[in-house]
This record gives sequence, structure tokens and C-alpha cells, in this order.
Amino acid sequence: MRSYLQYIILFTFLTSGLRLSAQDVPKVWDLKTAIDYAKEKNISINTLKLNTQTAEQDLIASKSAVLPNLTGNVSQALTNYKSGLQNTSGFGLSSDLTLYNGSYLRNDIKSKELSVQTANLSVEAAKNDITISITQAYLNILLARENITYLEDLLVTSEAQVKQSEQQFKFGTIAKKDLLQLQSTYANDKYTLVTAQNTLQQNILTLKQLLQLPTDSPFEVSTTDTVQTSPALDNLASAQDKALKTRPEVKSGELNIQLQGVELAKAKATLRPTLSLGGSLNTGYSNNNLGSYSYQLNNSFYQNLGLTLSIPIFDRRVTKTNVAKANISIEQARLSLLDTKTTLTQNVERAYINVQNANSQYAAAQEQFTYTSEALRISNAALKEGTNNIVENLQQKNLYVQALQAFVQAKYTASLYTKIYNFYTGVPITN
Repeated sequence: MRSYLQYIILFTFLTSGLRLSAQDVPKVWDLKTAIDYAKEKNISINTLKLNTQTAEQDLIASKSAVLPNLTGNVSQALTNYKSGLQNTSGFGLSSDLTLYNGSYLRNDIKSKELSVQTANLSVEAAKNDITISITQAYLNILLARENITYLEDLLVTSEAQVKQSEQQFKFGTIAKKDLLQLQSTYANDKYTLVTAQNTLQQNILTLKQLLQLPTDSPFEVSTTDTVQTSPALDNLASAQDKALKTRPEVKSGELNIQLQGVELAKAKATLRPTLSLGGSLNTGYSNNNLGSYSYQLNNSFYQNLGLTLSIPIFDRRVTKTNVAKANISIEQARLSLLDTKTTLTQNVERAYINVQNANSQYAAAQEQFTYTSEALRISNAALKEGTNNIVENLQQKNLYVQALQAFVQAKYTASLYTKIYNFYTGVPITN
């Protein structure tokens, strides 16, 4: 029943999400806005939040199990005897309270509390995953947009060179093949720009899909959002230590060991006697007895109070089997935590190597781009003055385009890897 209710709640959430008003969706997106929106609206994250609510309800039920219950009963019967028809009525209240059961109920409460904490950590882990995915998609948009800016400038220069060469061809100062080469280069620059614009649209679509926005939803990335200088990096040992202390997957693994330990205590509790207190109030009426209805109810009224001690003797090894399985679960939880820690430290080390390599590549690409930009500027000026030939200019231009693409790629790759590495150490991604 609870699972059915959970699906109803999830369905309601999904259908309401399809009816998002314009006020619910930002008009302009920066990185922080995209991350915050995904954390709040992502379907997978909200499904995990529902799982947390289910765990909280289990905890409430577990805490209520230590309270006494109360049951009322009313009976009405007609019995046909040879001597006549008998009409009987019965009324009663009964209650029982568990006084001792080997601490099973107390450990069950603790188990449910740990389950709630674990469910919350699953939500946090999912938020971390979506943060990384959105950061990568967002930086890809910035990369494509900056690449377009450079290519547009390049196209302006190519267009100016074509116009100049057309005038020179009219006066016979350049050959037809030189003009064709420049026109071909101009056409290729336009094709390259269109390709870059298509890449930008694909990257925007990827981010919209991660944000789970409708395809036709307007989407504009902040024009002021740029790659900022990254903070100083922690050394590898420090980063790994911080990750092991702060990452939710590690905390979840540690709680799981505690949880399995509590489950073991619950299994052992069923080997111990159970002491319960029970009581009842009852009365009744029969038309075959003497006295009025109210007289019989009063005269038949009785109270019962008693203790019950239940001692397990033999349960076909069910409890012993459960204890053995609980011990196995504890060892599995320990191995799972060890695997989680190992994987995490390896991921941090990989991120450290990536960011070191990316920063080195960015420094080299920036230097190369600076040199090729200046060389192309000089070559264009010489071509305009007629002191440089077209072939040499095109060669220099190709070197510039290669350096440009390497520089932009290295710039955003270094930013992405730095953000990921710092994120492992607990530094939030906000810009």
C-alpha cells in the first residue's frame, strides 16, 4: 500500500512538473542557477526524497511500536435453540504493552533512524552527481560560445581580405588563383562558424535535457558568465583526506555498517524471552439470563490484567540463520565501505593528475595562441600591403585556427578539472 501511495505522489509530481509556469523557470541561466534548479527539480533526486519520506514514516511506526495498543470489540449474535431464540451481546476493550523483548524494539528504532540518515545521504550523493554533469555541460556551452566569438572575428578578417583581393584582381595586381584561394578560405571559415554554432546549440540541448526542461522552452545562458581564476589547489593527500571525511557515499557506507550491526542485535533479540502486560474490560447481555439489559451489563462487567512471558525454545533454526546472515551482512558492508573509499581516493588522484595536466596544457596553449595571434596579425598586415603572398598567409591562418581551438579547449578543460578536483574536497561549484 505504501509503495502504491509513493507512485501516486511521484505521478502527481511529474504531471505538475509538466505544467511549470514561466515564473518557475529562470529566463537567464548562470551556472549556480542551473545547479540549484536541478537540485530542486530533478526527477531522480525527488524520487530519492520520496524514499526518505518513506523511511521517516517507517521510523514513526517503529517508535509507536513501544506504545500500548487499544482494541475495542462489539458482538451481536442470534442463536436458535429448540427451547427458543437466544439474543446475546458482548462489549470489550483490550490492550497490551511489551515490557521486555530483548531490546528488539529499541534496536528497531535505531535501525530506522540509520535508514533515514542513509536515505538523506543518497539524496546528497545524487545532488553531487548532477552538479558535476551540469557543470561539464555548462562549461561546454561557454567553450562553444567563446570559440564562436573568435571565429566570427576571423570571418570578418577573411571577408575583408576577399573584398580587397577582388579589387586587386580588377586592377590585375593578383592572379585569379590567388583570389579563388581567398574566396575558398572565406567559404571554409563560414562553414567552420556554422559548425561551431551548431555545436553550441547541441550543448545547450544537452544542458536542457539535464535540467529536464521541455524542448521548446526558451533558454538563454548568462552573457556575463566566464571562466574565473581557480583557487589554489590542495595537495593530493589533503584532498583525499577531505574527501574521505566529507563525501556522502563514505558516510553512507559507515552508517550501513552501523545499520547491519543493529540488525544483528535485532536478530539476537528474538532468542530472548518476551514479557508483555495485557488487560481487558468486558461485559455482555443475554435474553436468557435474568435481569434487565443495563443490569446484566453492569453485573457482567469484569476486568482482567495479566503478565505473559513468552520463551523461545525451538524455531527450526530461523533465528540462528538470521544471526548468521546478519554477520555476513556486516562483513559485506565493511567490504563495500572499503571499496567506496578505494574508488574515491583513486578518483581524487585521477582528478589531481587531470588538473595538473590540464593546467600545463592550458599554459602552453595560451603561449602558443599569443604567438600565432601576433604572427597572423603581422601576416595580414603584410598581405594588405602586398609584401606577403597568399599561400604563406593561409598557412599562418591555419596555424592560428589550430592554436585557437587548442587554447579554448585547454582553457575550459582546465577549469572543469579544477572545479571537479576542488569539489571532491568540499568546495562548492557556484560559478
